[in-house]
This record gives sequence, C-alpha cells and structure tokens, in this order.
Amino acid sequence: MTIYEMLEQSAVLTILGMLTVFVFLAVMVFCIDLAGKIINRFSINKDKETQTPEILVAITAAVNEYRHDKIGAKQ
Repeated sequence: MTIYEMLEQSAVLTILGMLTVFVFLAVMVFCIDLAGKIINRFSINKDKETQTPEILVAITAAVNEYRHDKIGAKQ
C-alpha cells in the first residue's frame, strides 16, 4: 500500500467519522426538541405553578449570599 492510498483511506475514514458524529448530534437535537414540545404540550412541567414570589425571593437571597461569601473571600 502506497502513501497516497493510505492518505486517501485516512481521508475517507475521517470524513465518515465526522459525518457519523454530525448525524448523531442532529438526531439528538431533534429528539430533545421533540421531548420539549411534548412536555410543554401536556403541561408536564409543574415548576411554573410552584414559583411563588416568596420562593423566588428566597432563591434570590440565597444566590446573592452565596455570591457575596465566595467573591468576598477571594478579594
């Protein structure tokens, strides 16, 4: 096998590998998008009902305190 034949074979394998990854990622994006549409269609996502203003205030306060502790410690 000559060097040109080996280079040709490696180029073909590289292209096939890249195409395989591209197709896999495209299918994965399609499936995730479809799952999101199904979840939104049947209102399976109940998080919107549990986000009361009190819970959002508590989460915001906790995040701000965490950031203040971590950033204050680094400076």
